[in-house]
Amino acid sequence: MAPSAVELAVAAGIGLSIAVAIALPTWLVSLTRRDASLADRVWSAFITAPAACYVVSLGGDARAQVMLAITLVWALRLGVHVTVRNWGHGEDPRYQAIRARNQPGFGLKSLWLVFLLQAVLGWVVSWPMLAASGGDRSVWSAWDTVGAMLAGGGLLIEAIADAQLSRFRRAPGHRDRVLDSGLWRYSRHPNYFGESCVWWGLGLMAVSAGGTTAAWCLASPVLMTVLLLKVSGVTLLEQDIGERRPAYRDYIARTSAFIPWPPKRSGAR
Repeated sequence: MAPSAVELAVAAGIGLSIAVAIALPTWLVSLTRRDASLADRVWSAFITAPAACYVVSLGGDARAQVMLAITLVWALRLGVHVTVRNWGHGEDPRYQAIRARNQPGFGLKSLWLVFLLQAVLGWVVSWPMLAASGGDRSVWSAWDTVGAMLAGGGLLIEAIADAQLSRFRRAPGHRDRVLDSGLWRYSRHPNYFGESCVWWGLGLMAVSAGGTTAAWCLASPVLMTVLLLKVSGVTLLEQDIGERRPAYRDYIARTSAFIPWPPKRSGAR
């Protein structure tokens, strides 16, 4: 029997409380280290901890368990990758800019501008697991297979792209060059494309579980895609990179921003 609306609401409330409970101690640590970018290291926990709560408390079926397994693999890979990448580098420049814009008193302001905001966003991204755990269609369908393949494929793309970028950054003289090989030949941000695929795949599986009444959970992949394209991803990273690295302007002209696509030929319009 599918959980009632009240049970779903209670599980959602608990999930949000868990995300906030992760945000608060991380914020306190960030004050002592003067590093608000610690939020990036727990971003995956803001999503995965509520997701696990839904599956466990609502008794998710095999579909929900597969979705949770994909989410756990995603979270482990991303958490390790971000921690290793940022270790010993201090506060990320993006957060330094936020700090500069919100002085004086950024330490207190960062509680809601960074940590609680990301906790709420992560909670919204976790909604496919809530919808799947509350769905009433227990039979695995073709849509579940498509969704699982999309999410798994996105996870693989994201991991390969991040590995290629890490290898490029370790190479001598990389600051004057542009990574335009491997997956980066076909997309300027293949890691973000892979990330988006993960959440669209999980959203598709959730709708398979609950039908059109579960369509509300598609707010998760929509939100993630908007964040990747317009907020913390493509737009933010590329707002002045052409000025700092002129070679990147040529890269922009020939390479798709997001969806992998064969590059334009030199001189093509």
